[in-house]
Amino acid sequence: MTDSADEYPIAPPAPRKGRGAVSNLQGRYEVDQREAFDDGWVLSPADEESGTPALRTQVFEERAKSILTRNASPDIPFSVSLNPYRGCEHGCIYCFARPTHSYLGLSPGLDFESRIYAKINAPELLEREISKKSYVPEPIALGVNTDAWQPVERDLRLTRGVIQVLHDRGHPFAAITKSSLIERDLDLLAPMAARGQVMAAITITTLDADIARTLEPRAATPARRLRTVKTLSEAGVPVAVSIAPVIPFITEPDMERVLEACAEAGASSASFIVLRLPWEVAPLFKDWLAAHFPDRADRVMSRVRDMRGGKDYDASFATRMKGEGLWADLLKQRFHKAARKLGLNERQRGILDMSLFRPAGSRSAEPLARPAAPENPQLDLF
Repeated sequence: MTDSADEYPIAPPAPRKGRGAVSNLQGRYEVDQREAFDDGWVLSPADEESGTPALRTQVFEERAKSILTRNASPDIPFSVSLNPYRGCEHGCIYCFARPTHSYLGLSPGLDFESRIYAKINAPELLEREISKKSYVPEPIALGVNTDAWQPVERDLRLTRGVIQVLHDRGHPFAAITKSSLIERDLDLLAPMAARGQVMAAITITTLDADIARTLEPRAATPARRLRTVKTLSEAGVPVAVSIAPVIPFITEPDMERVLEACAEAGASSASFIVLRLPWEVAPLFKDWLAAHFPDRADRVMSRVRDMRGGKDYDASFATRMKGEGLWADLLKQRFHKAARKLGLNERQRGILDMSLFRPAGSRSAEPLARPAAPENPQLDLF
């Protein structure tokens, strides 16, 4: 059993307005130790009220060498993904991608949500990749690691450029987001949906705006995300809802209400993932608990360990998404019972049409099939 006195800081750092992490925990690859120091400079009135100075988001341009990432994980239903950005300003405290900032020598904490790397050549790289004679098309998962429609996308439009390439070449993809900015691209998404070449998932963890404000501070509000579900659905885009993550005693009580609201908004399918705490995410999440939910921090982590074989996290492919044990089984039962009652997941989902993919140099408007490509492959992404 973990001693809570060792697990949580006696005086957790004060939360920063608009930020998820409450600290800039060092990444596991950093060599030099850092320590915060008060140099006595006077804070602005707003900073004095919050107790911490404002943290400005910085965006760095990156010319990536490749843009498509491949995986062979047996519990991930897609093998190719594309992320136009590294880091995510949404600041979701639970984000499993936070540890990737360690590879840059940066913190998975506040650095992850305030130091964003934009792959400015993403559309160009994608066009080059899918134009190779050796390229075998299969559905691409867009924005799985970091949100492809995060705030910086409003100005940089990299995701828009990527979708334009996929649209023009008849290449299917699936996207997941917490941002209403996806609505901007309906002029491209709707025609692709009519051809059976796109699907979208909107992540909604809770309907409680107060919890969402600290949990995922710069993502769209829950109510706004529901409106996005409705807008996409009415435009003909198949929409799934992803309840991810389910956090015991915080977002978990809201599961049935989220499913009901999403079904009413037009979602056709749903899925859920229990809280995952790999690498630096665990201490960051515990700091967040101590700062925002000190009254239930011990209960939350105790239940998490109930589903992770007594540990904060178990990376086993068989259980990392849904957990194991009595409480994990109860969650599955609740989810499936509610989904069945609401008519979610009744239709076959994830079938995206690859037959319209146009290889480089093709001018034909007719469907072009390639023998090496799977016919109508299933991308059960959500």
